[in-house]
Amino acid sequence: MIIVTGATGQLGARTVDRLLTRVPAARIGVSVRDPRKASHLADRGVRVRQGDFGSPETLAHAFEGAEQVLVVSAMTIGPEARVMHAAAIDAARDAGARRVLYTSHQGVSDTSRFAPMPDHAAAERRLAASGTAHTSLRNGFYASTVPGLVASALRTGKLVAPHDGPVSWTAHDDLAEAAAVILAEEGRFDGPTPPLTGPQALDLDDVAALLTKLTGRTVERVTVPEEEYVAALREDGVPEAVAQLTLGMFRAFGDGDFDTVTDDLSTLIGRPATPLRTLLETVVAAQ
Repeated sequence: MIIVTGATGQLGARTVDRLLTRVPAARIGVSVRDPRKASHLADRGVRVRQGDFGSPETLAHAFEGAEQVLVVSAMTIGPEARVMHAAAIDAARDAGARRVLYTSHQGVSDTSRFAPMPDHAAAERRLAASGTAHTSLRNGFYASTVPGLVASALRTGKLVAPHDGPVSWTAHDDLAEAAAVILAEEGRFDGPTPPLTGPQALDLDDVAALLTKLTGRTVERVTVPEEEYVAALREDGVPEAVAQLTLGMFRAFGDGDFDTVTDDLSTLIGRPATPLRTLLETVVAAQ
């Protein structure tokens, strides 16, 4: 059985949907914190069990009978994330899974200034030490971040942010499809995958230019000092921890952590990876 964790989240839910087109529902199980939110999957024949990385005692039952387990990274950072990832990886191994997969990131590094990256590095080390066949899905930077970055620009005509750098923005739908392919074709990657990225690396100057074309109104990229940006976030009611996380993201952009582009994602899914313009067209149309 293939077990997918976080199957009601953005990536996990999409992965299960695409996996159902490749393998029988009876071969798929999901581990979710609230099984009621996955009742639609149970209706399709998927095994639904409660499992919570924060309550490791729940995972043995959730992972029972696993041949492969896809550990979708937790929506937290720091020590809590590392403990949760380790618990899930260890539970998958102890359940007898012959392969454990983990949703890592193209910018995985102990030295990245974007806080989730060292957490991914720690999870990859845990996988490597598990004694089980494993695959780290080094996903490109999620393009779902962009709507939040451009919301104000669509109102004001100014895309205000600190110094950044090119990012190979990557669609959740594409990454979910790639994960489903890799799960259905077990052993296709052993260890880390190549970076699974969108087709272009674009910085915020490029994003502003795209918005200008799509809206017919000039959108200006305005670079501001980091202190000014963080102060503006605080004034908007953004918690300090989130403001600092966001600042670290921009610093990592500027460091080039996420500027790699490969065609491996396109090869996996059998079609061109989705360009950022497609997402922006949807965002603009919703205005």
